[in-house]
Amino acid sequence: MAGAQYTAPMSDHHHAHDHGVGSGRLLGTALALTGTFMLVEFAGGIFARSLALLADAGHMLTDTAALALAWAATRIAARPADRRRSFGYQRLRVLATFVNGCALLFIVAWIAIEAVQRLLNPVPVNATAILWVGGLGLAVNVGVFAMLRGGDSHDMNIAAATLHVFGDLLGSAAAVLAGIVILFTGWLPIDPLLSLLVGALIVRSALVLVRRSAHILMEGAPDWLDVGELRNTLEQRIPAIREVHHVHAWLVGPNETLLTMHASVTAAADHAVVLKDAKVLLAERFGITHATIQIEVEECVDEDCVEVKQMAESG
Repeated sequence: MAGAQYTAPMSDHHHAHDHGVGSGRLLGTALALTGTFMLVEFAGGIFARSLALLADAGHMLTDTAALALAWAATRIAARPADRRRSFGYQRLRVLATFVNGCALLFIVAWIAIEAVQRLLNPVPVNATAILWVGGLGLAVNVGVFAMLRGGDSHDMNIAAATLHVFGDLLGSAAAVLAGIVILFTGWLPIDPLLSLLVGALIVRSALVLVRRSAHILMEGAPDWLDVGELRNTLEQRIPAIREVHHVHAWLVGPNETLLTMHASVTAAADHAVVLKDAKVLLAERFGITHATIQIEVEECVDEDCVEVKQMAESG
């Protein structure tokens, strides 16, 4: 039975499917509301001849595109696994998060450049139009933001979409405040200064999203998993296991961890029992239900095993 393998059942895919349907509905509603108001703001900017409103409408256009990408990725990710993609389409949600995070950083850079230009060369604006359209936009964005915040907080795609809407919300609030200040004082620099403040608030969260999604796309191990602790736990809790090596863990989607490992066992060990006990322990202690475990009776001579043994002896 040397070389026997155990692969955990794919039950989590059904959970991911139900999960994706709910996220898809939230994102679809947010997309409809944001896209509709984007058209309203564009029309208001044309009517009031307000460059500020037209610029914000352009910002909302990019956010509408981001929400459309997130919605499409979530819908596709909810599809079941097939012969070509045995793990399903969950990683599309991570890819959409990465693209949206990068888009946010580009938007912030564009806002900063535009703000500096307006500080150097102030542009006259229709404060009344900005106040009314900005107020309406604030109401819409607060509603969409609250709706998305009520969704799954662990869904990276929802988090990216929420951050886009939060940027719109801050932009609308800044537009309202700028409209009030300009209307009563005529001080034009308030508009670009508030834009810089909004950009600074967004950029940190955008960087977190980009780093987290890039880590998953690069097959990085989950941040919460300590491979050393996993090895020690298996070796101490299952007497038949002499050594655990070649441990590789990565994330397929935002929440689903996969693991492969080799386990050297005693000659008298019952391989089926070892596999069952290891499966139970991985699920209960680490929450890992998708694991492939190779049982080895002979002592491992691979380079990885030698390094682990040397580290254990020196420690």
